[in-house]
Amino acid sequence: MRLQGIMLASAMAMLLAACGASEQKGGGGPPAVVTTSVLQPSQWQDSIDALGTARARESITITAKVSETVEQVKFDSGEMVRAGQPLVVLSGKAQRAELAEAQAQYAEAQRLFERQQDLAKRQLIAASQFDMQRAARDASKARLDQMRAQLSDHAIVAPFAGTLGLRQVSPGSLVTPGTVITTLDDLSTMELDFSVPERFLPALTVGQDISARTDAYADETFSGRIGSLDPRIDPVSRAITVRAEIANPDGRLRPGMLLRVSVALPGRTALQVPEIALQQVGQQAFLFVVGADNKVEQVAVRIGQRKPGAVEILEGVKAGDRIVVEGTVKLRGGSQIEEAKAEDAKPAADAKPAAGA
Repeated sequence: MRLQGIMLASAMAMLLAACGASEQKGGGGPPAVVTTSVLQPSQWQDSIDALGTARARESITITAKVSETVEQVKFDSGEMVRAGQPLVVLSGKAQRAELAEAQAQYAEAQRLFERQQDLAKRQLIAASQFDMQRAARDASKARLDQMRAQLSDHAIVAPFAGTLGLRQVSPGSLVTPGTVITTLDDLSTMELDFSVPERFLPALTVGQDISARTDAYADETFSGRIGSLDPRIDPVSRAITVRAEIANPDGRLRPGMLLRVSVALPGRTALQVPEIALQQVGQQAFLFVVGADNKVEQVAVRIGQRKPGAVEILEGVKAGDRIVVEGTVKLRGGSQIEEAKAEDAKPAADAKPAAGA
């Protein structure tokens, strides 16, 4: 008896399971409550996104040209300087003495030249003697110019206006050619170099607007424009280097900063759906398309570009199709659906656009 009861219970369980499966297959269950939307073409804004490194428009490392002792340091770290402003004076006592000697020699050679020039006009001296004095005068002038140039190397000045870096020398320090004294950067305009795949080359032009963001100022976007394009394509990465210019009047952007740059491309018309409506299984993407009888069909689609909250659809559906946006997790092909709200379905393209490719 006990065995017969167990067998009877098992048979009833199998019968109930078969009936439930039959009802489910036939759509006998309650309709799934979902939100739908009607596909309509809308404006799609593409962009090229890349990472770039900021650099100053003008940037140099200031070094000494001669071996000498620092006599005066006329700047502080981080100071703004103008072009030609003295920064460091090196000791040059020996050079100044040689300059005074060269000046005296030139003055004497010039007096002799003028005296013999007067004698030559009256033909009281030979022309060859006058020519020798002219050569001696010119040689003295050349040596004087040489001494002045050597002495000028002892006064180090700013070659252009900008912001100085950290001071690396002190009065009394011995410097040699190549010794770093400080750095100088013109921060009024920053240059941003970034690489772009060669397929985007036709879409890039000088003067095109760009936007950039950095973690240092996470809530701010910096605007600029493309200043130049590298005429060569990198044969390894197949990318072109683009240089953008960003105005930096307050000096907040610094050389070496990493920025996320976006180049806006001309807008175009496309079919786009909310990201939550798309079902991804491996490499295949699907949408649930609603039929006339409020039953859904799982349709494979080919997607294009993505941006936050929206996906471009290239193939598989067309304008006017009604798709399920919310509630897709409880659906399968043939499921009966019911609209969650009584209001008319709104277009899928109402998803808020965002920059990005």
